[in-house]
Amino acid sequence: MSDTVPNALVVEDDLEIRACLRHALLGDGWQVAEAETLEGALASAGRQPLDLIVLDLGLPESDCVAFITHIRQQSEVPIVVMAARVDGAKKMHALAAGANDYLSKLFGIGERFDAILCRFRPGAARQHGECHE
Repeated sequence: MSDTVPNALVVEDDLEIRACLRHALLGDGWQVAEAETLEGALASAGRQPLDLIVLDLGLPESDCVAFITHIRQQSEVPIVVMAARVDGAKKMHALAAGANDYLSKLFGIGERFDAILCRFRPGAARQHGECHE
């Protein structure tokens, strides 16, 4: 990376997860581009030099391994893949295709925050339902 602000591309179809990743990266001083699909990711990747790609391996109806292979033919940009469920074969295929690292997605973040809200403000309405005692 150069002395300029680093650029990341987050490829994730889930809006909440994408927002969480964007927030974390922005907080660490990154510029963040986002895409919901591999087609959108390819378009974004062509618009600016990237310092990092964060890629959801579980994109519906997408061949993420082919995407990684395509990117590797053009660039050595680090690629971090993520998935909700550990699928050893899919993870190994992604790494073999050129991904640099793998992370498990954190789910239930909103529900954990809701539980804390309920614990400290009993009876508070939650976005995902009511507090249970």
